[in-house]
Amino acid sequence: MVTEIDDATLVLRYQLGDRTALDSLIQRHQAKSYQYAFRLTRNMDQACDIVAEAFVRVHKSLANFRGQSAFSTWLHRIITNCFLDFRKKMSSKPTISLDNALMTDDGDIERQIVGNAPNPQDEVEHSEQRVHLSRAIARLPESYRTIIILFHADMQSYEEITETLHLPIGTVKSRLNRARLAMRALLEKDRDMLLTA
Repeated sequence: MVTEIDDATLVLRYQLGDRTALDSLIQRHQAKSYQYAFRLTRNMDQACDIVAEAFVRVHKSLANFRGQSAFSTWLHRIITNCFLDFRKKMSSKPTISLDNALMTDDGDIERQIVGNAPNPQDEVEHSEQRVHLSRAIARLPESYRTIIILFHADMQSYEEITETLHLPIGTVKSRLNRARLAMRALLEKDRDMLLTA
């Protein structure tokens, strides 16, 4: 019977010079990392960029990781920070209308937009309830959205969320409660709108 090597052992192996241990950690955590980043961004490309940046940061910092929290908690914290950095960077970038023509040496050309092909994430979200939940989560303030995702989607404990977000446990509990109330209000509002439509 083959037993799976735990994260802490892989981290130690990497710190002792086994570079393949990082590959194992990335393979183990990349799917959940992407799911978390996608839930934060609601955009496939942005989620991929955030996860890629997060693993670059892991590569740079893993030698100094002391294991004061679980590797997965530390990784979630890094992904969260990458997302927040990405949001800051995006809010400072000027936007260009897609209706504007591109100016080239040969004259102006109309912008071509490539459509998004269906993906597994889209197919999973076809159920009506998932659509309403996704919309409600997207409309939550960022701090509420993050804590709902960490607790309900990623199944993190209060203690893990405390470490990920650097918040006192009391703040985590009260913010999660407020986030749930806000979600309920959004879902009820959506339901009322559907009934009156």
